[in-house]
Amino acid sequence: MSAESWTIGRVIRWATDDFKARGIDSPRLDAELLLGQVLGIDRIITDAQRPLTADELGQMRELIRRRRSHEPVAYLLGKREFYGRTFLVNDGVLIPRPDTEVLLEVALRRTRHRSLHGRALDLCTGSGCVAISFSRERPTWHACGADLSPAAVAVARQNALRLGAIWNVSWREGDLFEPIPPGSHFELITANPPYIPEEELEQLDPTVRDFEPRLALSGGPDGLVVTRRIIDQAPGFLSPGGVLALEIMAGTSAAVSGLLSRRGFREIEVTRDYGGHDRVVSGVL
Repeated sequence: MSAESWTIGRVIRWATDDFKARGIDSPRLDAELLLGQVLGIDRIITDAQRPLTADELGQMRELIRRRRSHEPVAYLLGKREFYGRTFLVNDGVLIPRPDTEVLLEVALRRTRHRSLHGRALDLCTGSGCVAISFSRERPTWHACGADLSPAAVAVARQNALRLGAIWNVSWREGDLFEPIPPGSHFELITANPPYIPEEELEQLDPTVRDFEPRLALSGGPDGLVVTRRIIDQAPGFLSPGGVLALEIMAGTSAAVSGLLSRRGFREIEVTRDYGGHDRVVSGVL
């Protein structure tokens, strides 16, 4: 079959049916996004009868092949929206999710009385979506993002440059608080740490399990290994009255709240995500 016989509309229909038969979620949306990537537009809306060129068809075939293996659409596109901004992503970072916007909203709400000035630290920063979004909402603050992964820090730096957050955001590479200079104190510490229990990793959807970085997913035997370390060390880096806000796995809010309480945090709050699940636990030192 010649490339000219494959129109935009036909390719979308074919890819949609193929994805649906393979059990892929949102098959029509995926097909439109992938073809939009090939054509350099956000979504396919009009001109359904235009034939694809041989080059366009070849690019689309390759994207379909990769999506068939459950590679995330965000990695195929190289980007993902978060809090109204588009962030670059690759397989070195966790894909930003709507639930993590709740972490950002909690951080903004619980520091609003200090909106004119402050210092924020975002641990396990990944793509930098939380640190950068916070800095854009609070341009008079200084934010620092830290991650153990050099690949993640590189992506975060790219995103800061693209999104105009190079003046009030800095980046550190290392294990949690290890790269933070001694004596540093912050009015806010946020983190979306790895929190999936090790034995549950193999049960994850293959889109997550087989492609997103294990370093950003595995939280040890009970999912709380990294969370415990953050809570234990955070008081040494928080200013008096400082806020610690942590994204958690649904079902662990009581355990994380208890850890915060025993470490001296007060005004502990549990905030639900858009699906009604406990998603963020925060407290004041």
